[in-house]
Amino acid sequence: MRRFGLIGYPLSHSFSKKYFTEKFEQEEITECQYDLFPLKTIDELPFLLREYPELEGLNVTIPYKKQVFSFLDETNIPRGLDACNCINITNGKLVGYNTDITGFEKSLRPLLRSYHKKALVLGNGGAAAAVVFVLQRLGIDFTIVSRKIHEGAAITYKEINAEIIIDNTVIINTTPLGMYPDTDTCPEIPYQFISDRHLLYDLVYNPAMTLFLRKGEARGAAVKTGEEMLLLQAEESWRIWNS
Repeated sequence: MRRFGLIGYPLSHSFSKKYFTEKFEQEEITECQYDLFPLKTIDELPFLLREYPELEGLNVTIPYKKQVFSFLDETNIPRGLDACNCINITNGKLVGYNTDITGFEKSLRPLLRSYHKKALVLGNGGAAAAVVFVLQRLGIDFTIVSRKIHEGAAITYKEINAEIIIDNTVIINTTPLGMYPDTDTCPEIPYQFISDRHLLYDLVYNPAMTLFLRKGEARGAAVKTGEEMLLLQAEESWRIWNS
């Protein structure tokens, strides 16, 4: 049996297990299994690998996309990107990848218009790293927003005003705000200044339409959920594990 899985904490609402289980059933892949491995700390990873020596690949989700680096033997992650969400395991050797950049870029590109020159990135965690990498590659200026000013974050939510919203026509939520079951939450930005020139992208995929997106859509903005990004990054993980 070929075994794959997801590490993170908590994992109560995982997309990955449902996706891969259905994929294996639909494609009649009978020799593969995908499991959830909720690790309370990343230091539990070596114990997991010893318990399941047949593991061939892992996806990595919050809060371990950055912490997992110290356990990797090698990476194929582009320079300057400090987030890993996919691990290939061969003969005990752990090689890290980032498939979020593939999923995000392929899902974002078709939505971009000529006036999408600047972006606000809400949040500064592991998911934001892939978003920032793609924006840099596409030549889109970006500003990272966080609750407090720290390394990487240029402004706080309280500092966002009409001028900033109008100037940044792409707004990307990389935080878990609005994710089930807390569907009545959203990033605190002045939505009243959003227009039909804006594109709001939410990495949250459950629910499909978060409060963040609903508020943007009510102002005429184009909106995009994180579901397609997840599908694309999952297929990229599968390609890596079978390459």
